[in-house]
Amino acid sequence: MNLNSVHNIYFIGIGGIGMSALARYFVANGKQVAGYDKTQTELTNELEALGIEVHFKDSIDNVSKNFLNAEKTLVVYTPAIPEAHSELHYFKENGFQILKRSKVLGLITQNTFCLAVAGTHGKTTTSSILGHLLAECGVEVTAFLGGISENYNSNLILKGSKVSVVEADEFDRSFLTLSPNLACITSMDADHLDIYEKKEALEESFKDFSKKIKPNGKLFVKKGLPLKGITYAVDEKADYYATNIRIENGSYVFDVKTPSQHIKDILFNLPGRHNLSNALIALAMAIEFGCAPYSLVSALASFKGVKRRFTYKIKTNSLVYIDDYAHHPEEINAVHQAVREMYPNKEVVVVFQPHLFSRTRDFIDEFAASLSQFDKVLLLDIYPAREMPIDGVTSSWLLSKINNQNKALIEKKNIALEIKKSNAQIVVTLGAGDIGVEVDKIKEQLSIAS
Repeated sequence: MNLNSVHNIYFIGIGGIGMSALARYFVANGKQVAGYDKTQTELTNELEALGIEVHFKDSIDNVSKNFLNAEKTLVVYTPAIPEAHSELHYFKENGFQILKRSKVLGLITQNTFCLAVAGTHGKTTTSSILGHLLAECGVEVTAFLGGISENYNSNLILKGSKVSVVEADEFDRSFLTLSPNLACITSMDADHLDIYEKKEALEESFKDFSKKIKPNGKLFVKKGLPLKGITYAVDEKADYYATNIRIENGSYVFDVKTPSQHIKDILFNLPGRHNLSNALIALAMAIEFGCAPYSLVSALASFKGVKRRFTYKIKTNSLVYIDDYAHHPEEINAVHQAVREMYPNKEVVVVFQPHLFSRTRDFIDEFAASLSQFDKVLLLDIYPAREMPIDGVTSSWLLSKINNQNKALIEKKNIALEIKKSNAQIVVTLGAGDIGVEVDKIKEQLSIAS
């Protein structure tokens, strides 16, 4: 379909991080935009400030008449929307053009030079770094991000329409709607087994994604993954690799060896080897795109990070509070590594909200092992997201498997109170559910205490 012929875009689930980026994009391109979401959030407030009509009760009566013309309106939804949703049902029954978010992203980017970031971990940070690098180097780029970039205070970087940066999401095989010119795969760890059932099926979908790259395009893969492409690695030889890594004043300084040159003394301000890996692949893709390395070095130094990706909420001599979106055992391991590297010999308390009953069930032992590494573990109830409860799958079950005597199951309202009971100098909150809503409250209560 031709998006230029569409006057109105209606989003079901407009407050989602990916959906709201599309909504911002269409407003910037002169479209009339409105939508529904289940919950009012800071994101929906920002959309309303742009002039977008948003309502929070599932009823076609709440949809403006302008958007009830099937010839002029495109309806966009996400897989998280249930089949029983009454508005979605109405649009289906009345002949509206209805597309998933991923399909719309494919349509927007198909006539651009597209750089896509895939992988079960690292997509948001990598695509945010990549979008920032290209923008700082003067590229006419639009970047659709799965998080809020600290540099732009937005999940959309809008600097032009010739080049696009997108997250290639493996959930529901959404990334198969893309046809990128350059793409990377950061990781292929098992996840979304509610969709794929087996790790092998997930890996096969990444292989299918690698075949979607346009002719003469390039695939970058983290060294060790079972795919052919330009390899990258941290402290290990590859086509692109980071070496001579050191920490200076709380930041990484490192060199990068490319197939043709040696770039020295690159400054990067985000902690953790996982973030260093994300920075490396973003640099590699930007270099292969054609950006000058000296411009990229200064651009990377100015990257501030992504909200809820190892975000410092409090950073004093007596107390450090870090918040992160980590919701998979490997992501928790990465956060733990970063914390221990930056704050050796300090006591660390973690507050974790499991995300999805199915993910908790599928990785129960891995979650237990990753959380056991912290000095104190505080668990919240499982955030269900799109799922109904699964019999026997509870946070109490997870707690029983954690090999750490200093652990407890707590309620959201008591998070700060429970943290204060410990002597920990480092506090970490983790999870992809609504724990993010609690972060500023926790910060305020801990700031008063400290």
